Amino acid sequence: MLFGICNLSIVPIRAEESDKSEMISQVLFGEHFKIIEKQKNWSKIRLAFDNFEGFIDNKQYLEITEDFYNTISKETPTYSGEILDFVTNQQNQLTTIAIGSQLPSFNDGHLLLGTQSYSYENAFFSGKNTKSEILKIAFTYLNAPFLWGGKTPFGIDCSGFTQMVYKLSGYNLLRNAKDQATQGEVLSFIEESEPGDLAFFDNEEGEIIHVGIILNDYNIIHAHGKVRIDTLDHSGIFNADLQKHTHKLRVIKKMI
Repeated sequence: MLFGICNLSIVPIRAEESDKSEMISQVLFGEHFKIIEKQKNWSKIRLAFDNFEGFIDNKQYLEITEDFYNTISKETPTYSGEILDFVTNQQNQLTTIAIGSQLPSFNDGHLLLGTQSYSYENAFFSGKNTKSEILKIAFTYLNAPFLWGGKTPFGIDCSGFTQMVYKLSGYNLLRNAKDQATQGEVLSFIEESEPGDLAFFDNEEGEIIHVGIILNDYNIIHAHGKVRIDTLDHSGIFNADLQKHTHKLRVIKKMI
């Protein structure tokens, strides 16, 4: 088994081993993974955080040892806290990073990617946050454009948004909405929900296709065209701009 870590800011994960293939997610700087299949130009990887699988370009990651993989898997993760920032390596070269990038073996402003040392001097997240802090993090992504497979304020999808907000708060959600819906505790009514709980929505076939974070006063923040705030009722999401319901409510889950 081989192991790797992302040493670039944002790397696409593809459904197949081709630049033309659909981007199904992204790997952010500092995220580590198992390499479950290595070909000439592409590797199939499994992310340590959520076991998500897909293909990335062999030129866009750094191989690490199994010992280093296990070390950072056991530590409490630290994530960058600025929307856009940078790390500096020993050669004084800058690498831009987006909020939610992982800072492996972070200590006193320094981090490691294998044998390469970097410095990082700004805000970061580590440990578990309260639900009120979850909402503050969610607002950081407000107006981020929708991007299928995206995980950053420069492009994000609905489940990438909920996953990243909870990730920065110290909690693990799976990558896709239908999988996140298998986690947590079911609530019977909207009235039982609290700000920070998740609401899931389905299509005509009953497949869960959307997720958002419940706010105060029966509002919801979610990625639909952009990360936006709309009204949540027993039917689903009501979009004031369009003056209609855009998503049909399926279930509300308490994750923490």
